[in-house]
Amino acid sequence: MIWLYYILVLLGTFFIMEGVTWATHKYVMHGFLWYLHRDHHQVEPGFFEKNDAFFVIFAIPSMLCILFGTTQDIWWLQAIGFGIMAYGFAYFMVHDVIIHQRFKWFSRSRNTYVRAIRWGHKMHHKHLNKEEGESFGMLYVHKKYWQKVLRDRQLMASKKVEYAPESD
Repeated sequence: MIWLYYILVLLGTFFIMEGVTWATHKYVMHGFLWYLHRDHHQVEPGFFEKNDAFFVIFAIPSMLCILFGTTQDIWWLQAIGFGIMAYGFAYFMVHDVIIHQRFKWFSRSRNTYVRAIRWGHKMHHKHLNKEEGESFGMLYVHKKYWQKVLRDRQLMASKKVEYAPESD
């Protein structure tokens, strides 16, 4: 039965991390650690960015929870660590692979979720400075981005236009 609680804690942590990521992105990355995040909005040459330091910043609590949960036999702490790690992997896949195409694995997706998440992130990146941002989360897609993608798909399917104009 403990395995069921383990999975619930792991999954709960995974979903809570979306809120943690949103708040960290809005108030820390676009706040006092903007100097690390700036090069993600104002692209500079090279594969790596200062922004990649956040991978390490988020990995530390995950590794510590796994380490102490394992060595001290605290199953729920270990589950929290693996939940953070699972979210980190999902974040990497969505943000670095699917959205920013740092690795060309899913470059031509027509999936509605993928298009909506890309559009939301594009709206986030239209702001080149730390103020007046939007769409700070990663895996949750706001309703307005879903609607925009679905509206564009309908316009393209009806062939009334050759492209899907922006209404915003």
